This record gives sequence, structure tokens and C-alpha cells, in this order.
Amino acid sequence: MSELPVRIRPEIAALPAYKQGKQAGSDAFKLSSNENPFDPLPGVVAAVQSATDIHRYPDASAALLRARLAERFGVIDDAVHIGAGSVSILFQLAQATSGPGDEVLFSWRSFEAYPGLAVVAGATAVTVPNTVDGGHDLDAMAGAITDRTRMIIVCTPNNPTGPIVTQAGFDAFIARVPHNILVVLDEAYTEFVTDPESVHGEQVLAAGHRNVVVLRTFSKAYGLAGLRVGYAVGDPGILSAARSTGIPLSVTAAAETAALASLDAEAELLARVAVIAERRDALAARLREAGWDVPVAQGNFVWLPAGARALEIGAAFEQAGLIVRPFAGDGVRISVGEAEALDAIVAVAASFAP
Repeated sequence: MSELPVRIRPEIAALPAYKQGKQAGSDAFKLSSNENPFDPLPGVVAAVQSATDIHRYPDASAALLRARLAERFGVIDDAVHIGAGSVSILFQLAQATSGPGDEVLFSWRSFEAYPGLAVVAGATAVTVPNTVDGGHDLDAMAGAITDRTRMIIVCTPNNPTGPIVTQAGFDAFIARVPHNILVVLDEAYTEFVTDPESVHGEQVLAAGHRNVVVLRTFSKAYGLAGLRVGYAVGDPGILSAARSTGIPLSVTAAAETAALASLDAEAELLARVAVIAERRDALAARLREAGWDVPVAQGNFVWLPAGARALEIGAAFEQAGLIVRPFAGDGVRISVGEAEALDAIVAVAASFAP
């Protein structure tokens, strides 16, 4: 890279930009971004199309959506924060809590944006290796807390590997975390979870853990990835600090309208989620039969622990018209998409079975 014309923070200059899942052509299945394969519900589309006042700024607080979610969680409106996707709120929380000399702690491998949000805040990312089955080692994470730790992220189900954190496991973990350290419970895929032992943000908040913020999104189960709307529920003071770091007016009126319409159509949407969960379980079972040690999958994706062959296997999937997400040196994440793709997924995976 040529010399930069202005001074850039060295750690930012060295930071790779976030890399999203590869796009797919019209002749391929896009299984790289954990998107909902179903088209938006007609009622949701109609609601968005009715939002024609695009010459006006949106309500910066997304007040209608905040009120709706506050009622659902049994909290006051100020205990809900809306952002342009849950990842934007993650960055806000990191900047609100962490700076030079501070640490942001999380399991690894997990969501690929986590290391970058620590660097952008000026803090240090501290990673704790996943367990053998791809889950969080909560005991090791608790042991990695120092007097510099400012934020801890718990991703459940873990993206990209799939396992959950149990309620009992989280309860034991949070009891070991000092009360002045923020814990973000990132539940982007919670609607797909079928394991009754899973942690639930509602239960954590009801227990009175004021240092916990629950993070959720409308991008996955609700199928609004293209509109960018997510939310956080937690202590109003913490969320107010997060808002102060955010880009003003970043949640559009169309996004808020679509989220409200999706909540109105929730029964139909969750029926679709159940179909995806069944499809996920069937795919995971077939991949295990083919010889792969697939971790317990509770999101809308499955994980092939491919190690050094990840990029090679990812290329083979692409050649077969299946755009998946390989992570160099670790594995391949396959989103659960159209039913028509399942046989082809298994065929390619079987040809590389360990």
C-alpha cells in the first residue's frame, strides 16, 4: 500500500476491513451470510412501501419500536436502544466502555467483527479459545478477567460454530464477573434455538443483573438483513452512553416500520424459523453421517471444523454453486438456506470428510 497522505492510527491502518459473506450469482445458492432464505412477508413489504416520507428525517430514537419492545421485555422505554443492526450497537458499547489500556474479552472463534470493535475503540482484544466442541469456555473466560477488562461478549448460539451457552452456565459465569464490567449477551440467533437449557436474555434481565445488556437483531429470523435494524435491552444509563457514541439518525423510518410489521406477523415468521431449525438439524445429522464432527448447531447455520483445508473446501463448494463462508485455518460455516441446496451441500462435504 502506498504511503498515506495523512496520519492514520497505526492499529487502524493495520486493521482489515470487515469482510461480509460473499455474494452469489443468480445460478448459485448464497449460504455465506446466515440470511433468512424466505422472501419478506407481503404485509411487511406493504408496510415498507407505505413509508413514502423519505424527504423527512426518521425519529432518531425509533420511539414506536422502542415502546413495543419495552412492553415485550417488561421494561421502560429508555431500557431499549435501537441501532442500525446489532453490530452497530456492539461498536457503540465498546466505545462507551473501553479505550486505550482497556480490554474487551470474548471467546474465539466467534463473530468476526469482535476483534475490530476493540481496536476501533482503542482497546485490546483478549480472546479465550473455544472448547473442543466450539462452545464458550466460561470458566476460562472468568479466569481471564483483569482490572483492565471493561466489556465481555458472550455470543449464544456462537457464530460461526453453533453451540449455545446454557442458562446454568451463564448464571454461574455472571456470578464471577465484577458488577462494574459490562457483559453483552449477543443473542442474534436466539429465535432458532430449540435447546431448552439455553440461556434467555429475558431471564437474565429479570434476575436484576444491571451490568448485562442483551443484544438482538431483526436481520436473521425476521428476515430484515437489508434494512439494518437491531436492538439492545439493559440499564438505561448504559444504553444512553451507547447512544452518545452512535451516528445520529442511522436507523431509517423504513427499517422501524418493517420491524414493527414483522412483530405484527410474528406467528407466521416464527413458523418459518421452525422450518429452518428442522432443516438445520437434518443437515447437521447428514453431515455427521458423512463423517464430519459437526458441533451442536443452534443457529441457522452449521460448522465444518475443516482446519487447514477450510479455503480449499470453500472453493469446492463455490465451484458447485454453493457460496459458503470459509474461515482460513479454522472451518467452513454453511448457512441453512433453500431446501434444494441440501443434497449438494452433503455431496461436497462428503467428498472432503476427514
